[in-house]
Amino acid sequence: MNIAHATLSAGTPMSWSADWAWSLPLIVATLILHVVGLGLFDEKVISWLGSAIARRHSRTAFVTLMSATVLMATVLHGLEAAVWAAAYRFLDALPDARTAMLYSLSSMTSYGHANLFLSQPWQLMGALEALNGMILFGLTTAFLFRIVQREWPLGTRG
Repeated sequence: MNIAHATLSAGTPMSWSADWAWSLPLIVATLILHVVGLGLFDEKVISWLGSAIARRHSRTAFVTLMSATVLMATVLHGLEAAVWAAAYRFLDALPDARTAMLYSLSSMTSYGHANLFLSQPWQLMGALEALNGMILFGLTTAFLFRIVQREWPLGTRG
C-alpha cells in the first residue's frame, strides 16, 4: 500500500483535499503538454504543409494536413491520459497499468462505460480528470477550427 493511500481514509475531510492536491497539478501539466504539443506541431508541420496548400490550393495536401493534425491530437490526448493513469497507479487507486489507462481514457473522454472505479479515497479525481478532458478537447477543437480557417484551399482568399 502506498504511503499517500495509507494516510488518507474515505471518511476524513482530507480525502477530497488530496484529490484536488493531485488533480490540479495534473491538469496544469497536461494543459502545458497539450499547448506545447499543438504549438510545436503548428510551427513545424502545419507551416510546412500549409505552404504546400497555399502554393497549389491542393485538396490532397489539405486532407493530409487535417489527417496529420487529428492523429497528432489523438496521440497527445493518449499521452495526457497516460499521465493520469501513472498517477492512479502511484496512488494505488487502480490495480494495474492497463486498468488505469482504460479508466483514464474513459474518464478523460467522459465515455464512462468501462465498469471501473477508483479506490474510495481517490474517486473525485475521476471527475476532475473529466473536467481536464473537457478543457483539452476544447483546445483541440479550437486548434482544428483555426487550421481549417487558415488553410482551407477552396475559399476565395485574395
